[in-house]
Amino acid sequence: MSKGRQANVSATIPMQKTTLPLDKDHPLLFERVSPGATAASIPDSDVPAFDRAAAIDSEYLAGEGPDLPEIGEMDLVRHYTRLAHRVFSVDANFYPLGSCTMKYNPRVNEIAAAMPRFADLHPYQYESDTQGILELLYRLRGFLQEISGLSEVTLQPSAGAAGEMTGLMIINAYHRSRGEKRRKVLAPASAHGTNPATCAMCARDVCQIKTKPDGRVDLDDLRANVDEHTAALMITNPNTVGVFDEQIEIIADILHDAGAQLYLDGANMNAMLGIARPGDFGVDVMHFNTHKTFSTPHGGGGPGAGPVGVADHLRPFLPVPQVIQRDDGTFGWDYDREKSIGKVRSFYGQTGVLIRAYAYIRALGSDGLLNVSRKAVLSANYLAACLKERFHLPFPAPYAHEFILVPKFDGAKVTELDVAKRLIDFGIHPPTMSWPIAHCLMIEPTETESLPTLDEFVEAMLTIADEIEHDPETVHAAPHTTPVARMDEVAASRKPNVQWKQ
Repeated sequence: MSKGRQANVSATIPMQKTTLPLDKDHPLLFERVSPGATAASIPDSDVPAFDRAAAIDSEYLAGEGPDLPEIGEMDLVRHYTRLAHRVFSVDANFYPLGSCTMKYNPRVNEIAAAMPRFADLHPYQYESDTQGILELLYRLRGFLQEISGLSEVTLQPSAGAAGEMTGLMIINAYHRSRGEKRRKVLAPASAHGTNPATCAMCARDVCQIKTKPDGRVDLDDLRANVDEHTAALMITNPNTVGVFDEQIEIIADILHDAGAQLYLDGANMNAMLGIARPGDFGVDVMHFNTHKTFSTPHGGGGPGAGPVGVADHLRPFLPVPQVIQRDDGTFGWDYDREKSIGKVRSFYGQTGVLIRAYAYIRALGSDGLLNVSRKAVLSANYLAACLKERFHLPFPAPYAHEFILVPKFDGAKVTELDVAKRLIDFGIHPPTMSWPIAHCLMIEPTETESLPTLDEFVEAMLTIADEIEHDPETVHAAPHTTPVARMDEVAASRKPNVQWKQ
């Protein structure tokens, strides 16, 4: 692209909000070398010198030292600070990733988790020395029981996927205790993609249930597939197309009449806090994603926590140990559960993440949690209403906390990837793309975004819609304002060039 075209694009596109320019020519660290400079002052060694060649075989000794850049401390700090401002983050950018609930993490949660009397605890300390954290975990499990409407919660699973596996293991143990061998697990087409993987991990067969054009479960297909071999249905509600399936009580009855269990993937619980309790509409098992619903940092593979709640008849099968309050008022661990599926996580789970979730719930209270879901649902429906004339919304409103949008290409040869890349020029992280249906963008604004931020997103999307109609090449060639232009993603993943040559 010519310099003239770049200047024109920059004039019409708001740059990423940052205090430093996103210059494309920022040099590599190795290109800023100042011979003799150092960013650290290391004290003289107080250990007697020794002959390395005599102590270590020569084949393990390098011929020369590592080729590290020589650079001063101030240049080093500025280098990484400038790079940090190129990184997208919830702190700096709108992050509308559908089904991920990437929302603001209150700093008070981080302060609580970092308190020395929590952070410095060792898992092998005596119960008498750890009454504070034990009480916190016990109270948290009580909060989650009330929020879910279920009888008991385990905090042990370390992520949503681990929670899914734990829940299905509990269901399997329940059926075995009744002398039943049920291998079939049902999952609607609108369920989360991790559900089939969980079934495979637990040696169960997956049967997909059809969904109707409005995104809800096809009850006729469900009835046709439920039989004496069915262990459970794993459903996500609200589902991944952003629709709450109001048939959920009917679905629960169909399963229970056949002796099967209803498992709820709680990844979208951000839409239901204080509005609906899964236990009240027939759910037998569910997991929470505390790193989504209860605002603990997540991404990049962790950290996470996936507590699992169960109905009363499944309590004996929960993992051990379980945090309890004894008759004398003290707190401790209960290992005495004969039918337990055993331990599913080392020690007691992701305690630091659970502290953050506890702080979030206590700070908001019941009214605040209700407002979380009300505003999340309102924000999603507001965006959908603003964009419905220019983009295709394949599933009907009203929506829960997220919705699916499909760009109207009309022969412009613009793909959903092009739209996602173009949003980067506006300082907006691209939404979830091409899932759960082809060529879509799944948008979840969450409750933490202000009305001006939502309006900025609408303006950006409408601008892109205009470009698709009148100047599709601008969208197709995006992004324009990043240090690296559009890459060949297939080649980059298969043949990454990470070498540096002086």
